[in-house]
Amino acid sequence: MKNNKYLQLFITFFKIGATTFGGGYAMLPIIRREVVTGHGWLEDEEFLDALAVAQSLPGAVAVNTAIFIGHKVGGISGAVVAMLGAVLPSFIVILAIAMFFARFTENRFVAAAFSGIRPAVAALIAAAVFKLGKTVFKKRQGVILGGIFFILAAVFKLHAMLLIAAGAAAGLLLHSRTGRKANKGDTP
Repeated sequence: MKNNKYLQLFITFFKIGATTFGGGYAMLPIIRREVVTGHGWLEDEEFLDALAVAQSLPGAVAVNTAIFIGHKVGGISGAVVAMLGAVLPSFIVILAIAMFFARFTENRFVAAAFSGIRPAVAALIAAAVFKLGKTVFKKRQGVILGGIFFILAAVFKLHAMLLIAAGAAAGLLLHSRTGRKANKGDTP
């Protein structure tokens, strides 16, 4: 199995999809652990870049991340295999739930289980934010931009696409200013 990257991709993302509750953001710390620490397919900074791309596109962030990572590891075939691994567990479970939906939602044990799962999912999302934040907020610029974007998202409820576009613009602007300063130092 170690030599078959496509099987590794499928099993990795199938396992993530089958064992993670709470949607895409809850999957991110587990995806990071598997692809950065476990398999070494990406470095932390590459993982953050993958998240930026995944959030910039329509669709579920976990599926987009799986596709991005799958493509990096195994091209288009790797992207398809990783995507199938990520979505197949949910598809199977949702199909089973849809078949028995009325009885499933009325079950008091199921309702009780989900009332306990929600705080666990919130904690997973907070842990992902904390881990990713340690990389992003190393520099003063990251802290300032993060604070601004947090306020724009939480207080002014700006759409995610606007925030991502503003982040890209801020990054380009800051990079161009840094480049100009470096070039001024080179001229006599």
